[in-house]
Amino acid sequence: MGLSSPPAESAAEFAPETGDAGQSLQKKGFVVASADAVMNWARTGSLWPMTFGLACCAIEMMHAGAARYDLDRFGIIFRASPRQSDVMIVAGTLVNKMAPALRKVYDQMAEPRWVVSMGSCANGGGYYHYSYAVVRGCDRIVPFDVYVPGCPPTAEALIYVLIHLQKKIRRTSTIAR
Repeated sequence: MGLSSPPAESAAEFAPETGDAGQSLQKKGFVVASADAVMNWARTGSLWPMTFGLACCAIEMMHAGAARYDLDRFGIIFRASPRQSDVMIVAGTLVNKMAPALRKVYDQMAEPRWVVSMGSCANGGGYYHYSYAVVRGCDRIVPFDVYVPGCPPTAEALIYVLIHLQKKIRRTSTIAR
């Protein structure tokens, strides 16, 4: 397998709305893009989630990373260190005793960081909503970017949400003006 050039449509993602000068450079074979678009493209192709599996939803998270669905093809590689991660997937029931540890791991992650809430227990307490020991939604501890509904959510649902997270990252502005 040799190296191949990216499809033409991926180059169109970076093309800012430039005038005649940008179009003439593109006709000559140059790629014209803003630094912000290139940085966001690189971030979307290399999401490294922190594995924070707390309950049965973690089995589905492992299923998404296994051979059948293979998150590696999206550039998503699970990491065990918060300092190497930029995405945290909270999968399962968060209890009050574990909440400070979740916050500590979140604080150790480098900026920019994104958080995915996976499953109805992480989203709002799930079946254990009325228990004295369960946090009624992990968004009380850390801010979330996207939610995966279901009990347990399927691996397909997690992949769908991660693709939407990639789209959200592409839309954000990285460089402050």
